Amino acid sequence: MEMEVASMNDLKSIKYLYTTVTNSLRKNGVYQWDIFYPNIIVIGRDLKKGHLHALINDGICVAAVVMNEEQSSKYSGLPWSDKKGRPAVIHRLAVHPGSQGKGIGKQILLYAEEMAISKGYTSIRLDAYTANTKAITMYERANYSTVGQIQYPFRKYPYLCFEKMLNANEPNDIGM
Repeated sequence: MEMEVASMNDLKSIKYLYTTVTNSLRKNGVYQWDIFYPNIIVIGRDLKKGHLHALINDGICVAAVVMNEEQSSKYSGLPWSDKKGRPAVIHRLAVHPGSQGKGIGKQILLYAEEMAISKGYTSIRLDAYTANTKAITMYERANYSTVGQIQYPFRKYPYLCFEKMLNANEPNDIGM
C-alpha cells in the first residue's frame, strides 16, 4: 500500500473512513468532528483540487490526509516561525481505527513532509484538537512545534497550532 492522490472514484470509501474515524473519536470522548464536518462537499472539493491523498487497500480507504496552502483566518495572529516562506497546511489527517497503532499516521506525516519539500514548501502548519491527545502526541514526537491555539465554533476545547520548518537539504526525522 502506498499513498496516492485520491480520485472522485474513491469518494465513497473516503467518506466512509471519515465517518468511521468520527464515530470512533466520539466514542472516546473526542468531539473534534461531527456529522457536518468533514462532509461530502468538503471531501469532494479536496478530491477535485487534487489535495486529498489516501492509502487505499483493495478499494478500502485506510488513511487520508489533505495538504494545500489554505489556512484558517484564525492562523493570522499566531507567531509562526516561517514568516517569509511558503507554508503547506495539513488538514483532516485520519487513520481507520482498525489500522491505528501500526505507524500509519507516522507514515502519512513523513509522506506529507516529503511531498511538501518536493513542491518547494518551506514549512508545514496544522492544528489539532486538544482533546485528541493521540494526535497531539504524534505531532510532538514528529518535531512539530506548538505555535499557539485557536478556537473553532461549536467545539468545547481549543485546537493547538503546530509548525515544522522544512529544509530540503536535510532528511526528515520524525522522531518516533
